[in-house]
Amino acid sequence: MALRVGDLPRSIEFYSKLFDTEPAKRRPGYANFAITEPPLKLVLLEGEPGQPTVLDHLGVEVESTEQVEQAARRLADEGMKTLVENGTTCCYAQQDKVWVHGPGQEPWEVYTVTGDSATFSADSADSAGSAASTTPDTCCPT
Repeated sequence: MALRVGDLPRSIEFYSKLFDTEPAKRRPGYANFAITEPPLKLVLLEGEPGQPTVLDHLGVEVESTEQVEQAARRLADEGMKTLVENGTTCCYAQQDKVWVHGPGQEPWEVYTVTGDSATFSADSADSAGSAASTTPDTCCPT
């Protein structure tokens, strides 16, 4: 589950207390909690100051690219419009994934992490030399 929050430090403090764990990964404008009990990956993305927290996207992490491919085939066979992204950079990680949208247009991904990344997304790597904001953009297709 990825949430876009208006006060990242306060949100990190809250979720650290709620789940009794610190973020597994922190980067500018980004925190990733890998909670074991209950099993949950919670991503916090820095939004506009003072904005209410909103859902950014939802996901199911699987162990392999093969499982992503199986999910993509199954979802397409069910008549869902899918978007496959292999070798993409998102949330400071290299990933293979497939996207679908729920009935309320909420973005869902089935993904696997294939490696770590120093940048939030491929777009942020392209603009690393510019005066771009350190606030992460989104990896979700709209």
